[in-house]
Amino acid sequence: MNYSSIVVLTGAGVSAESGVQTFRASDGLWENHPVEEVATPEGYARNPKLVQKFYNDRRRQLFTINPNQAHIALATFEQQFSGDFLLVTQNVDDLHERAGSQNLIHMHGELKKARCQDTDNIFPWDQDLTVETPCDCCGVPGNLRPHIVWFGEMPLQMDEIYQALSTCDLFVSIGTSGNVYPAAGFFQEAAASGAKTVELNLEPGNHGSLFHEQIYGPATEVVDSFFKSLL
Repeated sequence: MNYSSIVVLTGAGVSAESGVQTFRASDGLWENHPVEEVATPEGYARNPKLVQKFYNDRRRQLFTINPNQAHIALATFEQQFSGDFLLVTQNVDDLHERAGSQNLIHMHGELKKARCQDTDNIFPWDQDLTVETPCDCCGVPGNLRPHIVWFGEMPLQMDEIYQALSTCDLFVSIGTSGNVYPAAGFFQEAAASGAKTVELNLEPGNHGSLFHEQIYGPATEVVDSFFKSLL
C-alpha cells in the first residue's frame, strides 16, 4: 500500500541499542532515584542541585554515544519519502537529529536545551547546569532549568501532534512500552481517523495486541527492514 502521510512515535527502545540508559527501570526508579525526586517540578523545588546533577550526567552521556541503525533508517526514509512525515519522540537525547531527521518533535523536551523559569525562553545547552549558572536572558543565577517535561507538566507541541494524527494514514510506534500518556494513546487517535497502526518493539507493549500489525525484535533490525519495505 502507498501511504501519503506517516506519523512515527519513538520511545526509549530506539536509543537503547546506542547505549542510552532507559530512565525508568522495572522497579520504577530512574537511575536509582525515585521519579518524584528527579522528574517532577516539586522534586526540583526541593533539591535543585540533585536534579541538575541528574540531568548533567545524562547530558554528558550524549557525547559518548552515536545514532544506531534505527535512527539512521528513519532519517533515510524521511529523506526519500514524498509524502508528509512527522517523527514524534519521547526521547530527550539528540540521536534523531544527529542521524539526519528533520521534521521532528521532542514532546518531552531535550537534554541539550535549557529554559528560563521566568520567561520560558529556550537556549541551546551542552554544558552542565548548576544553581549558580546565570540565565542567558535575565542574568539571574538559578533561573535556568533543564528543558525537560517532568511528570505533571504538559508535553510539548500537542496541538501539532494531534493534527498530524488526525490526517495520517499510517502510524508507527517504535520502542515504547505504552505506559505514559498521552503518547500511549496516539495509536488510538490515528486509528480513529482511519490510519493503519503498526507496533515495532523488542516485545509487546501494553497495547500491542490492539495495533493492526506487530513486528518484534531489536530496533536496529525491525525499523530498518520495515521502512525499507515502504519505499
